[in-house]
Amino acid sequence: MDELLPIPDGPLKTGFTTGACATACSKAALQALILQRKVTRITITLPIGSQHEFEMISCVLNQDTVECTTQKDAGDDPDVTHGAIIGAVVKLNESGDIRFLKGKGVGIVTLPGLEIGVGEPAINPVPRQMITNACKKLLADHGLEHKGVDVMIFVQDGEIIAKRTLNERLGIIGGISILGTTGIVTPFSASSYIASIVQGIDVAIANDVSELVINSGARSEKYLTSLFPKLPAFAFIHYGNWIGETLEKIAKSNIKKVNMGIMLGKSVKLAEGILDTHSGKSTWNKEFVYQLAINAGYTGDSLNQILSLNMAGRLTELFTFAADEPFYNALIKACHENCSKLIPNVELVLFLINKDGTYIKYA
Repeated sequence: MDELLPIPDGPLKTGFTTGACATACSKAALQALILQRKVTRITITLPIGSQHEFEMISCVLNQDTVECTTQKDAGDDPDVTHGAIIGAVVKLNESGDIRFLKGKGVGIVTLPGLEIGVGEPAINPVPRQMITNACKKLLADHGLEHKGVDVMIFVQDGEIIAKRTLNERLGIIGGISILGTTGIVTPFSASSYIASIVQGIDVAIANDVSELVINSGARSEKYLTSLFPKLPAFAFIHYGNWIGETLEKIAKSNIKKVNMGIMLGKSVKLAEGILDTHSGKSTWNKEFVYQLAINAGYTGDSLNQILSLNMAGRLTELFTFAADEPFYNALIKACHENCSKLIPNVELVLFLINKDGTYIKYA
């Protein structure tokens, strides 16, 4: 997962989840199968209670199956699945059940710890329920309550899209997950990212991991990976900006040790006690850093220059990035203290990481 993008100014357009798109395709395909005519538009009820009409970009009738597709619109969210072609192939069965089959581009679950069992297609519980409700309602409306439906969800180029996610780390192989709890994508929402953090920790725990490496994203993780060669990929968790939520989840688990990497820009916020470090939510406090430097014993021009810096990352221009530099010792100690309060029973090792990959360790 890449480092987080800045939130643009102005009103943002909402979008729709992969789960909502899969539900629309499933309903359209089943309706086309029952009526034996193509469906170009279909309305579904979202989990939040509202309705939305989806346009089908294809509807292909065969003798006993129908395939429908739609294009996902994630609104203004920088979602890797924005624009993806999502589809469903449906077929009636005699079991009376709605059965989910893996289509091309949808991942398969290979590790315990997720809400979906090992061996199942990675279609999360809420989308499964949405699809089940839509199918059962259609069957009842046409006097087919005794029938069941085989539903195969697929995503064009899903295997390629999945490479831009953390799916493989979670044991989801071969494609993306079909997600969504509300049906709506709120641009730059924290909920989906926090959910991925929780999932990652759950998978680690379910696979008997007691030591984690948590970091802000791909760049900081790249610098830390070589330090922990014996830890499996799913022991590495991206906290993004949500340090507080990550540590709170860890505090409720049986994790024994946390190695935490943090870049300099986020560390000045964390040192002050800010646990949501997104630039849209908080800015670095120069006065706090100025006082931190005074407390560390600094005097003279370097103090005044702190107040003129436009980015926290430029602090290395004033203080040499080294383990014996008092400023960084004070900074990383404050970060460690603020994190330790949330995980008092967990061993915490902190790595303050410079932009060139060098680091200062504190335990």
